Amino acid sequence: MTLRAIGGTALGDVRDRVRRPAYAVTLLAAVGLGYLAVPDPGGRLVIMYIGEHRGVYGSAYVGTATALASALWLTLGGFYVVRGAVGRDERTGVGRLLAASPLRTAAYLAGKWLANAMVLGSMVAVLAVTAAVMQVARGEDRWVDPVALLVPFAVIALPAVAVTAAAALLSETVPVLRGGVGNVGWFFVWMAGVLAGVSERAPFDLLGARHVVDGLRATMVERGLWRSGYSFSLGLTEVPEPLEAFPWDGFALTPGFLAGRASLTLAAVVAALLPALWFARFDPARGRPRRGLAEALRGAAGAAPVREPAPEPAYAYRGLPAAAPVRGGTFGRLLAGELALVLRDANRWWWLVAAGLSAAALAVPSDAVAPVALPLAWVWPVLLWSRLGTRPRLAGVEGLLGAYPSPVRRLLAEWTAGFAVTVLLGLAPLARMVAAADTDGASAWLGGALLIPSLALAAGRVSRTPRVFQAVYPPLWYGAFNGLAPLDFLGAAPGGPPPPLVAGLAAALLAAAVLTAAVRPVPRRAARAA
Repeated sequence: MTLRAIGGTALGDVRDRVRRPAYAVTLLAAVGLGYLAVPDPGGRLVIMYIGEHRGVYGSAYVGTATALASALWLTLGGFYVVRGAVGRDERTGVGRLLAASPLRTAAYLAGKWLANAMVLGSMVAVLAVTAAVMQVARGEDRWVDPVALLVPFAVIALPAVAVTAAAALLSETVPVLRGGVGNVGWFFVWMAGVLAGVSERAPFDLLGARHVVDGLRATMVERGLWRSGYSFSLGLTEVPEPLEAFPWDGFALTPGFLAGRASLTLAAVVAALLPALWFARFDPARGRPRRGLAEALRGAAGAAPVREPAPEPAYAYRGLPAAAPVRGGTFGRLLAGELALVLRDANRWWWLVAAGLSAAALAVPSDAVAPVALPLAWVWPVLLWSRLGTRPRLAGVEGLLGAYPSPVRRLLAEWTAGFAVTVLLGLAPLARMVAAADTDGASAWLGGALLIPSLALAAGRVSRTPRVFQAVYPPLWYGAFNGLAPLDFLGAAPGGPPPPLVAGLAAALLAAAVLTAAVRPVPRRAARAA
C-alpha cells in the first residue's frame, strides 16, 4: 500500500464528484448551515445554549458553535452525501479495471475513505469561512481571531467527518448494509452516538460536546451565572426569550481531550481498512456476483432466467408478464403488477414482524395506539416505500417505460400500491381508533397514510434513487414519534399539523411526481435501446 496509490485513488474520486451538480448544491447547503449556526443575537432562535445563557458572538464561541453544528449535521447528512462511491465503481465498470490492476485492496479502501473525508472536509472549510463572515455580520464582536475560530473545526468537526467517511465506506462493503438497511440504520446509529456522547458515562464522545459543556460551565461558575438544573442544548431551537450572553474564551485543549479526538480519528482509519479482510474488490474469482435488479424482477414474476434479454414490447414493465397489451389491460391489472413489485422484497420474516406489529396494536392500551403502535407500524416498510419511483431506473428499463402510452396511469398505480402497503400496516391501529370513536386519530391516520407514499414517490421520481427517502423519512418519523409538533404527521401528540394540511401536502407531492412523469424526457440512450 503506497501513498501514491492512495492519493491517486482519492484525487480521481474527488475530481469525479466535484464535477457533478450535486457537489455545488452540497456546498451551498453548507453555506446555509453556517448561516443557521449563528442566529440573530436578538432573536429567539439559538443553535447552542446552556441554561438561559449563550456566549457572546466572538471567534471562540462562533467557531465552537458552528463546528459543533457541522459535526452534528454532517455526521448525519454527510453520510448520505458520500455513500455510494464503491457502488458507482461497480455500476460503471471501473471496478473490473481495478480488479485487474495491481492496486491492493487496502490502498483502494484508504483512497476511498480519504476521498469521502476530503469531500466532507470541503464542506467544513466552507462552514469555517461562513462562520467568520457571520461573526462580523452579527456585530457583537467583529474582531476575528483565526486561531480561536479554526481550532474548533480542527478538533471537533474533522474527527467527526473522519468517522462519517469511514462509516459510509464500511456500510458499502458489508453485504447486509449495502442497500437500504445501511441507509436507514445509520440514522439510528447516529442518534445513539450523538445522545450517548453527551453522557458522562459514554465510552466516546463523537461530537466532542462534553468537553465544550465543561468549558462553558467553568466560565459560568467563575462569573456566578451557573445554576443547578441548567442543561445544554445543541441544535436549532426556539426559546421563549432572548438568551443572556456572556464572554467566553473557548474550551481548553487538554491532553486528554486531544488524545480522545486523535483516537477517534485513528478508529475511523481502522474501520475504513477493516473491510480488506473480506472485500473482494470486484474480483469475480473472490466473490459471487450479485443478482441484478432486472433479473430479480423477472424472478418475482415467475419468469425463467435468460442469458440474453429477450426483446420486449415497449409497454411491458420488465419483470411483469408482457401478455396483456395496454389496449386490453385494466388499471386493476396494472395495480396488481405494481403491488407485486413493491412487495417483492417482503420475505417471510418481514411478514412475521408485520404480523407482530399488528398484534401489538390490537393488544396495547387505547392511549398507546397513536403515539406508539402506529409509528412502529409505519416505520417497518420504509425500505419498500423507498423504491417507489426508482425501480425503472434501477432495472434499466426507463426507455421501455418511456414509450408507455400512459405514464401517469402507471405512476398512479405505483402510488396506489405504496398506499396499499401503508394501509395494510396501519389497519390494526386504525381499527382500534375506530372502535374507540377517536375521530381525531383516524383523521390523522388518513393524512399520514396519504403523505407517506406521496413523499416516497416524489423523492424517488426527483432524485431517481431510494437513498433520498431513506435519509429523509427516518428523521421525520423520529420527530413525529417523539411528539415534535411541526413534524407530527402521525397525530402521535396534540398540537401537530391538522390532517387537511397533511393531506394537502400529500396531494402536492403526488402532483409533483405526476408532473415529472408528464414532462421528463426519456434519456437518449434508453430511447435508442427501446
